[in-house]
Formats: sequence, structure tokens, C-alpha cells
Amino acid sequence: MAESTTQPEAAEEALERNDRKTRRGYVTSDKMDKTITVSVEERVKHPLYGKVLRRSSKVKAHDADNQAGIGDLVLIAETRPLSATKRWRLVEILEKAK
Repeated sequence: MAESTTQPEAAEEALERNDRKTRRGYVTSDKMDKTITVSVEERVKHPLYGKVLRRSSKVKAHDADNQAGIGDLVLIAETRPLSATKRWRLVEILEKAK
């Protein structure tokens, strides 16, 4: 027998898929076509000493319209692999650089 996906099951799958990570960060490079480099800062509490540490990582994000510029505060979301290094996409520009 072939099993078909019913409406409630399909809705549950869509909810699981939409549970993707989002990050805020500053654009550090926009020199590539349809790609931006975003510096994402994370605050982590040291397990033993309790000091709050700032850790940053740079990720590449897909910018389809080339609308983000250097220094912009952006919101990026996780997506399927778009290239060898791109796994994020630009959702919105929260604040333009001055």
C-alpha cells in the first residue's frame, strides 16, 4: 500500500522545516556578487569562572538583490547549502550604515 501524507502531517513537516536558526550581525564585506560576509557575535558564559565572553564568527550569506552594504546590521536565516560556503540568506536589513 502506498502511504500518502495527510494535511495535518504536512503542516507538522512545514513547522519543523521553518524552525531554522536566525542570527543578527554586521556586514563586513559586500564585494562578491549576490554574497555578503556577516560577522556574527555570540556571548557565552565561561562554565567555571562565569565571565561573559564575546565570540565572533564570519559567515557568508546570500543577498539576491545586492542591497546590503558594509556596516549594515542585518538579520540572516539558515537555509540549504547554496554553494561550497554559503548556508545563510539575508532576511532583512535592520539598520543601514551611516
